[in-house]
Parts: sequence; structure tokens; C-alpha cells
Amino acid sequence: MSVFSPLEQFALVTLVPIELGPFNISITNATLFLVLSVGICYTTLRLCIFNATVIPNNWQYIAESLYSFVNDELVGKLINHPRSREYFPFIFTLFMFIFTSNELGMIPYTFTVTSHLILTFAMALMMFIGVNVVAFSTHGLHFFSFFIPPGTPGWMIPLLIGIELISYIFRVISISVRLFANVMAGHALFKILAGFAWSMVALGIVGYIGSGVLLAFICAFTALEVAIAFIQAYIFALLTCLYLSDAIHLH
Repeated sequence: MSVFSPLEQFALVTLVPIELGPFNISITNATLFLVLSVGICYTTLRLCIFNATVIPNNWQYIAESLYSFVNDELVGKLINHPRSREYFPFIFTLFMFIFTSNELGMIPYTFTVTSHLILTFAMALMMFIGVNVVAFSTHGLHFFSFFIPPGTPGWMIPLLIGIELISYIFRVISISVRLFANVMAGHALFKILAGFAWSMVALGIVGYIGSGVLLAFICAFTALEVAIAFIQAYIFALLTCLYLSDAIHLH
């Protein structure tokens, strides 16, 4: 009897093998769904605002609501700077890509790219580098005062700088692991519960009842995971705005 691991759904599968000298640049299932996520996100938004009218239709209303949500609730309130609109395209793109990737992964037999730490870490590192570029372009070397709270005794400054610097760098790990762990744990739990439900069918009438209960729970959990997919995109964008706010205002 075959034994299926709940983690097999996260395996990278080579679809088109391509080797360029010592480099392996093969197209995998992750590559495919990265492109699909971007394509679906862009195409959906373009169709939603196609022939836009003053009184929006249902699809246009959804697109405008997402736009207003990111612009007003995240960029406007959290960054709160006259130049905050300059960072809106990046925040909106980041939010929509994560949101689309998470929701696309909820469809059976698809692949969730945000369940891989390397991708979430790459996005977090890109965000971290961008935040530091903004910080140094705004404040120059004065940005280092961010690591020294006002009123700190002189003898504590070296120790405090080390602690604050470690905490600052750890942002990349914390924000990437948060997204990766939540997505991976949810999909792994789905696979485990579905396996239990299928195994219980062999137990007769009691198994059928237990399997039905598990399937009902899976349906409810699916609705929760759809909400979590949005929440995780929101949290990633929210933390990015908070880090940008720190870089601009030196809180």
C-alpha cells in the first residue's frame, strides 16, 4: 500500500528541463504558477476596470475596493507622509501578488508558491533592501540614530546598537517565515484531514459517519483558509508599510 506524505504537495517538479552549463534553469511547477499568479492578477484587474464608468459595476467595485483598501488603510494611514503615494505601486503589487498566489493555491491540484520559504524570503529581502534605500536616501547617515532611542546613557549605546541591529535584520526572517509557515501548515493540515477521512471509509458505518464529520470540518476549514490567504497578504503588506514608516519617520 502506498503511503502519501502531506508534504509531497510542496515538492518541486521539473516540467521543462533546461541546463545552461553548470546552471539548472529548468521550468518547474513553481515557475509555472509564479507566471500564472502574475498573469491572473494582472488580467483580472485589467478586465475589472475595462470600460470603467462613474457608477462602477460589481467587478469594477471589487478592483476599486482593493485599490482604496491598500491606499487608504495601509499606505495612507501607516506611512502617513506627503510622499507616501510614491510607495503605493510597490505595496499594491506586493499585496495583490501574495493574495492571488495564496488563493490560487486553494484550487485542487494547483501549487502554492508562497508555501516555499525561498520565495517568501526573496520577497522579504527585496522589501528590506528597498526600505534601507529609502531610509538612507531620506536621512543619510542620520538613519543610524534609529538604533539609539533618545535619552540612552552613553555606556549602553554599544550594547543597545548590537541588540537593535540584530532585531532590525531579523525582520527579514520573521516576515518571510510568518507567510511561509502559515500557508504550508494550512495546506499540510488539509492533506492530513483528507487522508483521515479516506481511511475511515474502510471502517464501515462508523467510518462513514466519521468521514462525513471530517469532510464537513474540511469544508468549514476551507472557508477559513480562504480568509487566511487574504489576511497573510494583508499582514505582509502592513508590516512593509510599518517598516517604511520607521525608515521615513525614524520612530
